[in-house]
Amino acid sequence: MKSKRGITLIELLVVIVIVGILAGIAIPVYTSYMQRGRRADAKTALEQLGAAQEMFRAENGSYSTNLLQLVTSWGVPATSGDYNLNFTVSNANSFTAQAAPFTARQLSDGNLFINQNGQKWDSSGQFYPQGKWAK
Repeated sequence: MKSKRGITLIELLVVIVIVGILAGIAIPVYTSYMQRGRRADAKTALEQLGAAQEMFRAENGSYSTNLLQLVTSWGVPATSGDYNLNFTVSNANSFTAQAAPFTARQLSDGNLFINQNGQKWDSSGQFYPQGKWAK
């Protein structure tokens, strides 16, 4: 008798199903991991912006109202990967900085905020150590 070599259609389908299940688990996990990594870049940039505002205030007596001034003089990034940075200055003693996602892959992540007191929160209103600042 001759021995038959090769794989059957059933064996091939079983392998395809197993690969599909593994991909169905791995792809969302990887996507979430990448989103958290891009969020970490935005958090770092916001903290840099906050530190630059404090240095500016120490030298000038009030917070800067011009992001370009902080970018050129204090090394604050204007954008951070998938996030745009901006801030508002209410008066000489307060500011709120925001990192807003602008790419489709990061839009679902929402905005991040920091103020002159170092308080950090996300667009859902959760303050650090809860919410997106903690992850």
